[in-house]
This record gives sequence, structure tokens and C-alpha cells, in this order.
Amino acid sequence: MSYVDGFVLAVPTANRERYEAVARKFDAMLVEHGALRVVEAWGDDVPHGKRTDFHRATEATNDETIVFSWAEWPDRQTRDAAHAAMEKLMSESGEPMDMPFDGARMITGGFATLLDLGGRA
Repeated sequence: MSYVDGFVLAVPTANRERYEAVARKFDAMLVEHGALRVVEAWGDDVPHGKRTDFHRATEATNDETIVFSWAEWPDRQTRDAAHAAMEKLMSESGEPMDMPFDGARMITGGFATLLDLGGRA
């Protein structure tokens, strides 16, 4: 089964276009390095919970929108090789990406697929 990288972050709503531009560039690199699919989802119906929620988890402010994204890989080995190659490319370029959000508040993790039902939209 496939392997998935998941991301949750808070992006200043005013930076939506900048975020999309950075995401297009970065996500294209993921696909070039073997990602099967990359999805960026701009928060549209992200409720505040009573105990926990995406807003608390990312310390989002009222002028930020929650973004949920994921990259699907054929397997973890492909993902690990892609991450290593991309880290090397970015360190060799010497130019940090101009991120339009606070990366320290981003939640990220890799997940082995447990169950995959249905088709793609």
C-alpha cells in the first residue's frame, strides 16, 4: 500500500496567492521525485472544537486560514529518497524558500496506509 505525508498549517489569509505559488513549486518537486499525488486544501469549514481542533493545534490567529495537505507516495522508500534529494537540492541552492506562513507551527507526519477504500474524485 501507499505511504502518505500529511500537513496541517495556518496561513495568513492575505497570503493565499503567495502560498499557492510556493505550494505549486514545492509540490511539483514532490511529483518530480516520485509522489503519486499531492493535494492542497484551503480551509472552508474548519470548526472550533470544545477541547481540541486544527486552530488550537496550529495556534492559528483570526486572520489565518487552516490548510490541510497531503502527498501520496508509492512506498516509504520512495518518499525517504525524495526527501533526501530535495533537502540536498535546497541546501545546494543556498536560497531558503520564502514561506508565507510560520513553519514552526506546521504539523507534519508520515503515515503507512492502513485502509484505502473508494476511487479518486
